[in-house]
Amino acid sequence: QVQLVESGGGLVQAGGSLRLSCGFSGRTFNVYDMGWFRQPPGKDRDFVAAISWSGSSTYYADSVKGRFTISRDNAKSTTYLQMNSLKPEDTAFYYCAAKPSKGPALSGLLAGYDYWGQGTQVTVSS
Repeated sequence: QVQLVESGGGLVQAGGSLRLSCGFSGRTFNVYDMGWFRQPPGKDRDFVAAISWSGSSTYYADSVKGRFTISRDNAKSTTYLQMNSLKPEDTAFYYCAAKPSKGPALSGLLAGYDYWGQGTQVTVSS
């Protein structure tokens, strides 16, 4: 069974940066595409970014393009989300997700992912 554990959340001022990490265990990491999603208070969970099993392909929501970078280290079974130029509207609970890779297309849909972490809170103050 795949297990995902997020870390790195916290409180940061607007304009600041944070790096989230997602540790993966239970299966072979480098056959899974990985994604990050977020859920602001009282709102739905939305797609943020995804990365292919090899790290060669990435996909971003328009709201974070140019500010956030997703990456992975297959030797460490870890996925990262570097968040720069943070805004108050980035405040949310951030979740890591995994799905077995089935081709080159990356998914931005919640239903496309099979495994989820417990999440980590990111709060951006103005």
